[in-house]
Amino acid sequence: MPPKKSNVRWTIAGLMLGLLLAALDQTIVSTAMPTIVGKLGGLDQFVWVFSAYLIANVVSMPIFGKLSDMYGRKLFFLLGLAVFMIGSALCGMSTTMFELIVYRAIQGIGGGALMPITFAIVFDLFPPEKRGKMQGLFGAVFGISSVLGPLAGAYFTDNVDWTWIFYINLPLGVISFVLIALFYHPVLATNRNQKIDWLGTVTFAASILCLMFALELGGKEFAWNSLQSYGLFAGFVLLFLLFLLVESRVASPVVPLHLFRNKLFSASMATCLLYGAIMIAAASYIPLFIQGVFEGSATSAGQVLTPMMLAVVVSSTLGGRFIGKTSYRNIMLVSAVLLIIATSLLSTVSVETPRWSITMYMIFMGLGIGMSFPVTSMSSLHNVSPQLRGIVTSLVSFFRSIGSAIGVTVLGAVQAGALKSKLAELMPNSGLAAKPIDPQALLQPQVRASIPGPELQNMIAGLADSIAFVFLCAIFMAVAGFLFILLMGKAKMEIPSRSQQSLRKEQAASEV
Repeated sequence: MPPKKSNVRWTIAGLMLGLLLAALDQTIVSTAMPTIVGKLGGLDQFVWVFSAYLIANVVSMPIFGKLSDMYGRKLFFLLGLAVFMIGSALCGMSTTMFELIVYRAIQGIGGGALMPITFAIVFDLFPPEKRGKMQGLFGAVFGISSVLGPLAGAYFTDNVDWTWIFYINLPLGVISFVLIALFYHPVLATNRNQKIDWLGTVTFAASILCLMFALELGGKEFAWNSLQSYGLFAGFVLLFLLFLLVESRVASPVVPLHLFRNKLFSASMATCLLYGAIMIAAASYIPLFIQGVFEGSATSAGQVLTPMMLAVVVSSTLGGRFIGKTSYRNIMLVSAVLLIIATSLLSTVSVETPRWSITMYMIFMGLGIGMSFPVTSMSSLHNVSPQLRGIVTSLVSFFRSIGSAIGVTVLGAVQAGALKSKLAELMPNSGLAAKPIDPQALLQPQVRASIPGPELQNMIAGLADSIAFVFLCAIFMAVAGFLFILLMGKAKMEIPSRSQQSLRKEQAASEV
């Protein structure tokens, strides 16, 4: 009996819905946190609401990607979706901040399965001539969700109840689950005879946990030069070296190291990491600029990201359509040039910068970032065995997420240092140079009202200059991305000729 054919349209709808939910929950909590803290307490723990999801998400991605290669994409997509929905329901029922943090970690584990497996299924479903277009479409969904999350969080918090930022996942998740369960019928052979690399999995998870804890807590819960920071970074290095040793010796590694010998693959991963850092800089510091410098509301700060979101959609779609017509490198060089322009323009922002200029700068940023979603997904899979697609797509998401985590940490330290230095220059007798400055304080109307006019203006100018300095540093990231893109070579996706496509369709019809 021939295998059932997947209903592609309904499968794509289910995949897009699942991807949207997993990506939204990386950012949807941000605008709801003041309300959540007011209801549950735990102000000193609230950072963990973000960190728990991100850490669990990043650690689980490559593991689920490998398992989907071994035991099937459908099984682990549905399992990940079920875990994600259970975590969402529990988050909505939380009565303490500690409970919410634990349940967010459960959510993150489920989300770690959804994102990479979605892109692997798309690659399995479509022939080469359609993969670029579909990857562009899904890349647009991922880009939209990163910007739409804060807006959705604000809407549910203001108009319904904060719990619905989690409960909304349940009906949408059920729809996605049913669509994939009924209409997706994979035909790709699995590798069930392989053994699970338990030691590699444990050492990988432990090393990334150390890194993520260090990045998320350093400078917040404990100082960067503290014993805790040194211990976590040392633990990461030692465990990661052990992981590399294990992976070089086992028959079925959780992360096949031979992939990194491919220059195209390595350049794609490096580009994902750098683009992740640049994107998080735009998503974090431009809203801060709007609120702190222009005295905008949280809603208006979120809306400033809309031009970037729309540009990401357009750019991702266009980038996907050009795959196969020219090399991956050529498309990504256009992307890198746009990013260099965007970061250069954003590095000039000041209190005098008009709002429309920032909108234009954000459009350039979105155009540059959007192309990377379909192109890096396709370039990393170039000439990769079908049995490795799950782990490869998971590594794309993994490096992008790690880039975001490193970007937030490094650029956050850069911004804080620049703000402190600028305030010491503008207000040498204020004593601000001797203590850390929290730019978030300038977002609170009651705090602003308590600061004398001239001093407030100096603080606002310092905030603007410190954010400009962040993007000055981001220029170097964009230039580094440009250099890695040059290493991609002339590889391009090979599109079968019309006669080959017709022959393939005839063979598929004869098999049925």
